Amino acid sequence: MTRFVDVRNMVRWTAAQGPERIVAGMVGYLEDDFRRWPVFDKSPRVASHTPFGVMELMPTSDYETYGFKYVNGHPSNPARGFQTVTAFGVLADVHNGYPTFLAEMTLLTALRTAATSAMAAKYLAPRGARTMAMIGSGSQAEFQALAMRAVLGIDTLRIWDTDPLAMDKAVRNLSPLGFEITVASSASDAVSGAEVITTCTADKALATVLRDADVQPGVHLNAIGGDCPGKTELEAAILDRADVFVEFTPQTRIEGEIQHQPADFPVTELWEVVAGARPGRTAADQITLFDSVGFAIEDFSALRYLRDSVDGTDFFDDLDLVATPEDPKDLFGLVMSPLPVR
Repeated sequence: MTRFVDVRNMVRWTAAQGPERIVAGMVGYLEDDFRRWPVFDKSPRVASHTPFGVMELMPTSDYETYGFKYVNGHPSNPARGFQTVTAFGVLADVHNGYPTFLAEMTLLTALRTAATSAMAAKYLAPRGARTMAMIGSGSQAEFQALAMRAVLGIDTLRIWDTDPLAMDKAVRNLSPLGFEITVASSASDAVSGAEVITTCTADKALATVLRDADVQPGVHLNAIGGDCPGKTELEAAILDRADVFVEFTPQTRIEGEIQHQPADFPVTELWEVVAGARPGRTAADQITLFDSVGFAIEDFSALRYLRDSVDGTDFFDDLDLVATPEDPKDLFGLVMSPLPVR
C-alpha cells in the first residue's frame, strides 16, 4: 500500500499542527538535507512551457529514497477561476522502485517555500530583524509572514501589491494573527524601514518590481518570484551591490534573477552556508540576496517531514497503487483471476 495525503487531510493536518509549528519543523528537515547536499542526485527541473503557462517535474534522490514533484505555473488562472500553482509529490523506495508516499503539494509547496525563505533568512538576515516588506501579497503572503515570525520573530509587515484586493485579503488574514501591518502606497514605500524584503509576484515577465535606489545597505532580500526563463523582479543593479545566494546554480542561471548575468557572475549556494563551509552575513551594511527559484531537494524535505508527521495519525489513507501479483513474473495472471460476484 502507498500512503496518501489528499487535500482534505492536508488541510486537517495543517489546521491541527498550525502553520508556524509546521514551518519551524520543516526548517529542521531542510537544514538536515542541505547539510548533506552533495549526496543528492541533482538536475534542473524538467519544464514544458506553453502559451498558457508552464508544467514541471522536479526530481531528486539521496539513493535511499527517490522523490519528485509535479507543479504548474499559470499566471492567468485566477482570472479564469483557477489557482496559479498546483502540485503533487511522490516518495519512492530506491531499492525496489515502489512508491511509498503520495501527497497533494499545492498547500505543502506554500509551506515549503515559506520554510525555505525563513531558513535562508536565518543565516542571511540582519540580527534582530523585526520588519518585513512584502512586494506581492498573493497566495504566498500569509505563509511567508508566519514563517518569518516563527524563525526570525518578524512581527511588523509593510505590504504592497498592484491588486488592492490582494492587499485587503492579506490584511484580513494576517491582522487577527497579531501582526502590525502597514499597507504601503508603492514598492518604494513598502521597503522603507524594513530589514527583510520579500518579492513574490506572479506575472511571468521581465519586470522591475523593486528598484536599486530603494534597497538600503544592511537589508536581506528574498527574491522568490523568479521561477522560469524570462521572469525577473529586481533591477539588475541590485545584484551588483549584493552578495547573491542560490539553491542549485545551474537551475538559477536559467530561471532566477541572475539569468541575465554573465556565466561567471559570483554566487554562493545556500547549502554551503548551512553546512558551515561558506560565510553568510558578514557585515552590518552587507546586502544579502537569496535568489530563490525552488529546488527539488526542498520538496524532498517537505515530503519527508509530512510523511513522518502523519505517521501514527489518521491524516492519511492507504492507496492500492501498485499491482502485486502473487507471482511477480505473472502480471497477466491478475486479469485472468475470477472476478468477484456482485
